[in-house]
Amino acid sequence: MREYLVTLLLAAALCYVITPFVRTLAIKVGAVAHIRTRDIHTTPTPRWGGLAMWIALALTFAIVNHLSLVGKSFGRETVGIFLAATLLVAIGLVDDRFELDALTKLAGQALAAGILLLFGIQVLWLPINGVITLPPSIGQLVTVLIVLVTINAVNFIDGLDGLAAGIVAISGAAFFAFAYLLAVVYGFNRAGAPSLITAVIIGVCIGFLPHNAHPAKIFMGDSGSMFLGLLLAASAITLTGQIDPNAISAEKLGPTLLPLALPFAVLAIPLIDLFSAIIRRLRAGQSPFSSDKEHIHHRLLRAGNSHLRTALIMYVWTATIALPVVVSAFEPLWVSALVAGLMLAFAIYFTRSGGRKYEQAKK
Repeated sequence: MREYLVTLLLAAALCYVITPFVRTLAIKVGAVAHIRTRDIHTTPTPRWGGLAMWIALALTFAIVNHLSLVGKSFGRETVGIFLAATLLVAIGLVDDRFELDALTKLAGQALAAGILLLFGIQVLWLPINGVITLPPSIGQLVTVLIVLVTINAVNFIDGLDGLAAGIVAISGAAFFAFAYLLAVVYGFNRAGAPSLITAVIIGVCIGFLPHNAHPAKIFMGDSGSMFLGLLLAASAITLTGQIDPNAISAEKLGPTLLPLALPFAVLAIPLIDLFSAIIRRLRAGQSPFSSDKEHIHHRLLRAGNSHLRTALIMYVWTATIALPVVVSAFEPLWVSALVAGLMLAFAIYFTRSGGRKYEQAKK
């Protein structure tokens, strides 16, 4: 645990220190988000936060590779994740500067998923009528779909200062907690790619947040949102790869099947936002890739919440969904239900209290 904590803190420190230099570079080359009608920010803001995250990841890997436990996490899977992430950051950097079309970015995301497949990172089984081992072609298709959906869910939620980085940090923490508990409670390998990648995810998000919180000095851009989305998807897929479906019993059904449910739990808010936006735009006869100001965070802002409070509300709801799901794998159902009930009550109170203050101010 100590080595992973060192990894997390190292990634956070590096990202925090590197980000101002990347910000200066982004301004020099013109990778700046100018004001558009759909935007919330009021001053031109540099992008390329994803580059700072990627550099922090690369340097962290180079350093912790020499640690006794974490060093064992470096293998074929980690190399594949790093290469796929590097490709997406490169595409994102170009998009942040020149604004690529949606289909080009989607093709790049699919290519990154293909790199994961080449390095053996794919879904091997699904909980269908018990547990069914997937044919390679079906497993590859499911893997690509998970990667595309996760990347675009993170991308859709990146519309408010500090929002995506905070939600991904919470999601990474849920993944890390689950991977660590699997190791402690059920004896799975502690020195695996999921633990390493999720520790780095948390670290780079924490290091980036001080620069990205409202008012943001730099945006992560598509280079950052695609980078984080890929890391989250890869973490989920590699978690399932650690589990032998033939060893799944009724007693271990919860903790072994959870890797497939956890991505959808921790990214429930971004996924809801993603699919509601697609449905909304198709109903209006628009492209699902078009933009509008009807995302969840836009509605919370219109309800009278500040930028900071809107981000905090989204954080709270993300944790409210993710934490009980992790708890349910290792504790009785009543414990998970109790945790869910308490967090739900707080989330509702916190969300509604902001609206009441706004109504009182209007009066």
